[in-house]
Amino acid sequence: MRDNSFIPHIHAETESAIIPAMMQISKHLLVSGSPYLRWIQYIFYGAVLLYLGRDVLVPLSFSMLVGFVLFPICAWLEKKGAGRLAAILISVSLMFVLILLVVALLISQFLIFIDEWPAFQAKLSQSFEELSRFLVDTFGLSRDQQKNFLNKVTDQSGSNLLSIISNALVASAGSVVMLFLIPVYAVLILYYRDHWLRILYRLFPSEKAEGLREILFLTIKTYYNFIKGMAIVYLIVGTLNSLGLLLLGIPHAFLFGFIASVLTFIPYVGIVVGSLLPITMAWVAFDSFWYPVGIIVIFSFVQYLEANVIFPVAVSSKLNVNTLVMLIAIFVGGIIWGMAGMVLFVPFIGIAKLIADHNPRWKTVSLILGKDEAEKTKISPN
Repeated sequence: MRDNSFIPHIHAETESAIIPAMMQISKHLLVSGSPYLRWIQYIFYGAVLLYLGRDVLVPLSFSMLVGFVLFPICAWLEKKGAGRLAAILISVSLMFVLILLVVALLISQFLIFIDEWPAFQAKLSQSFEELSRFLVDTFGLSRDQQKNFLNKVTDQSGSNLLSIISNALVASAGSVVMLFLIPVYAVLILYYRDHWLRILYRLFPSEKAEGLREILFLTIKTYYNFIKGMAIVYLIVGTLNSLGLLLLGIPHAFLFGFIASVLTFIPYVGIVVGSLLPITMAWVAFDSFWYPVGIIVIFSFVQYLEANVIFPVAVSSKLNVNTLVMLIAIFVGGIIWGMAGMVLFVPFIGIAKLIADHNPRWKTVSLILGKDEAEKTKISPN
């Protein structure tokens, strides 16, 4: 998936200062009765609440995503005579099987890499030896000078490296925790779905109940289209990875390319592990340093395209959302919720578009979020 490590971390002291500043700004906004200023105030309050409540809202949002995706399967099983709880558990179990397959794929990558490690280590030692001789012959740097330089670089970068590893482990550990927490929420959402519907009907006038039912139906369809768009993204990324490896002459190019594409679902660790095996194979099979470098360049370029071009275009075509708005949603989601926001804010924009389409007072919002008529004729969503 997309790396947003460049986003600055807001410390606890900064968070404690947000609320007083928010109250001060709201006083100035309330002085004027301009509707535009009120909208700015709503957006500001909403962004602050989303940021402060991210620890609760992120897993809850993923749970709703899982619930909407599994709902048609649960409904089908219930029509076939299965109880509600049994249908939900069967659906969630199928989801867990898919997750375990991805984990098994990740473990197999590590095992294959461990088998290749002795040859990789010997090749690495040989390359360092050749580099050391080159520095001695070309620049006159003795072995002791090289060793002292490496020690200084290691001392200066050690703390930064530990910080990077620590952040990666925390993000990956958080992903593992959510993998177990999200299904629990999803089961409860699906099991008590009639209760949640009754609450929604009480919140809205009775004459709008039919419109609310239609919005919920289209919301489920939006999430399905989002999943379709994600499948297209993985297909395109896997194809580009495979073609790049094929041009370099790497063995099993399509296998490695699609494994790397699927493993990008796992933050930070996925893309690293997905690229280790082809890099190792290239390092051992070819007597050249440039083949591993070529793989790193190809994978980095494809990841850049995936984050900035492929993902916004492929998913926006399924959600009937403007590509520019999709890019902005990904960027804002990354600022507020990190990597999870870069994924979740995409279907959120699709749902906002649905609500705006069914509210005449939000016609301008619908036009801003939607596609141009000429673009719709070129891209017809399924």
